Amino acid sequence: MRIASWNVNSIKVRNGHVQDWLQKHKPDFLMLQELKGMDFPEEDFRAIGYGSHYVNQKARNGVATLYKSEWHDDVKMVSDKLAGDDGDEEARYLELAFKDITLINIYLPNGNPVDTEKYPYKLKWMERLYTRVKDLRKTSQSFLIGGDFNVIPANDDCHDPQAWLGDALFRPETHAAYRKILNLGMCDAFRVNNNQAQSYTFWDYQAGAWQRNAGIRIDHFLLSPSCADMMDGCWIDKEPRALEKPSDHTPIVLDLAA
Repeated sequence: MRIASWNVNSIKVRNGHVQDWLQKHKPDFLMLQELKGMDFPEEDFRAIGYGSHYVNQKARNGVATLYKSEWHDDVKMVSDKLAGDDGDEEARYLELAFKDITLINIYLPNGNPVDTEKYPYKLKWMERLYTRVKDLRKTSQSFLIGGDFNVIPANDDCHDPQAWLGDALFRPETHAAYRKILNLGMCDAFRVNNNQAQSYTFWDYQAGAWQRNAGIRIDHFLLSPSCADMMDGCWIDKEPRALEKPSDHTPIVLDLAA
């Protein structure tokens, strides 16, 4: 089973890229983030063999999970909101059940500027995610979390650690919140078999970041122990970042023997 995650930075702009990628790689599931708008092209994806669940928001945020149409009867919506704050209206979370695996798609808050309410919101959101993972770990359920975490886990995950000091993606409080989730027994799928530095999923549009490979790794898959046992591999597909009018992110792909 192939599951991928991709922050498309506007599905309206990147619709064609996504359709092309689906038809080339034929994943069972594709998690999308940062849809940026209320119009989601579900009919376009249905025409090429993919159903969808999504939660969107005017102008920003938004997540969607696409699935092969053959799985329609096996995919069930669990929740389109992360528990813990009934007043949070941001479209950042989508949880589906597929047979005996729970698939969680997230667009974790960026948190910048850190001297505004955005950073406390990020940390509270991560604490709510921790609570959800903790609850799932009390069960025998296999589950995974994929998406744009807006977390640079370690120095090897960015081109210039000094340049990121103080940023919401790299602050000690962010690292502590991320490790707290990992310490529940979750594993960073990409790092299981790949310790290579300069493996990135995001390159800024400015200052020739893509051409210089001045990137960061912020798109991840975290796997529960039983899900990790099924892993065949996890890799980053850099090809879409070189396209005309690309997203500033590129897909990360997870292969499971299930």
